[in-house]
Formats: sequence, structure tokens, C-alpha cells
Amino acid sequence: MKQYIVDAFTDRPFSGNPAAVCVMESWPSEKAMSLLAMENSLSETAFIVKEAAGYRLRWFTPGTEVELCGHATLASAFVILSFFEPHGSTVRFSTRSGPLTVTQKGSLYEMDLPTYPLKEIPVTDLMERAFGVRPVRAVLGLDLICVFETQSQVRSMVPDQALLARLEGRIQNATARGAETDCVSRSFCPKLSIPEDPVCGSAHCQIADYWSRELGKKEILAYQASKRGGYLHCAVKGGGRMTVSGEAALIAVSDIAAELI
Repeated sequence: MKQYIVDAFTDRPFSGNPAAVCVMESWPSEKAMSLLAMENSLSETAFIVKEAAGYRLRWFTPGTEVELCGHATLASAFVILSFFEPHGSTVRFSTRSGPLTVTQKGSLYEMDLPTYPLKEIPVTDLMERAFGVRPVRAVLGLDLICVFETQSQVRSMVPDQALLARLEGRIQNATARGAETDCVSRSFCPKLSIPEDPVCGSAHCQIADYWSRELGKKEILAYQASKRGGYLHCAVKGGGRMTVSGEAALIAVSDIAAELI
């Protein structure tokens, strides 16, 4: 079985968010997929099988299977359109979050993703202790979004992972208005066994949606201010959908020697 390592949301190797992508003829056990994801020790390993209705896609972190992952979906589309359907421009995946379509537009891979209802919640002392800085606002969807006064606060914070895990939401995001982009953010995922996701596409289904409303803009250019960093081009479509686009860079193609059963 081939495994592809792809850096998503970047055009340069060794930046953006790395994902492993495995395209298989049939499904191994969930235990085998979990073990390979743990062995890879990347934020996500994507598993793809072509079925009668198209490609089915599943995502595993080193700790669990997740219901949505943006960067590994982008990486998966890059692999399918580069190695399996090189004359195509669109790939449709069947996932736990429903059908996801990715379209190649020049160097960008545009993902059609779901948004999530957002509700404002009280800022708490626990949030301040967890992030090390007190947010000015907190919003909850699938993930927690804590809004801070300046982008420098977001860039420099060193949060307490144990306290973050006690907060609401699948992922705990910190964001602020950007200087060169519409927003700057970081995504912390202790509940998924990932201290910090380098560039999180699924989180930006909520972060970009929030800033779209705040700034009165349909299109949001976001920067994920992790050590690796990455840019996300986001556009709110309405009807509970938005597009998140980014570039991709191939790092490696390898053979999996271990038997997955």
C-alpha cells in the first residue's frame, strides 16, 4: 500500500500542515488504522477506499477518529487528482460529515465544507488560566473560539494543555483581528492528542464564519500562526456551507510494509 505525505495550506515543503494519505483497495480494521495514525504521529492520517458511489474518506488522529478534517481532505484531493485521476479537476468524498467536494482551481484546492451554528458564551476565569491571556469574547460551535484583543497575544501565548482540555469544544481556538490578513489564529487540540494543529481547516469553518460576520465580508483571508504557519482562503456561501481553499506540497511517497488487518 502506498502512503503519501502532503503539506497542506502551503506551496512550500516543510510548512503548512502535514497529513498522511493512504489509498486502499479495501478497509482494514479500525484498530489497524488507529495504529498507523499513531505510528505516523501526524495530526491526521487519511484513509481512502474507492467504492461504488465514489471515494469514501476517513480521518484518524494519533488518538481517535474524527468527524471532519480540512487539511487532510485537501491533502487527499491533491493525491487523488495528482496520482489517480490526473485529468480530473474535482473529487467527491463520502465522509462522516456528509459529501465533501474538492475542486482544483489553479494552484488552489477549494473544499466545500459545512459550517456550524455559533453561540456566544461567557468568558471564564478558566479560559484566562488555560490560554494565559483573558479573551474579550468566547463563541462555541463544534469547537471553542476565544477572541483576543491583539494578534500578538495569539502569536505569543503558551497555553496550559491540561486546562485547555477542561474547556468546552472539540478544539480550543485562539483568534484575533490580523494586520496583514483578516484574522490570525491558533488551534489547540489536547482532546484529540494533538497539542497544536499547525493549520486547521475544519476550525476555520467556524473561525472564518465568525470573522465574516464581524467584518461584514463574505471572503476571509486567514493565517494560522503556528510554528509552521499557513494561509486559508475562506468564503461563506450561506445555507450552512463555506469554501476553504489552500495549496499543497508533496513531501514523500512510501510503501507500507506492515500488514494492516
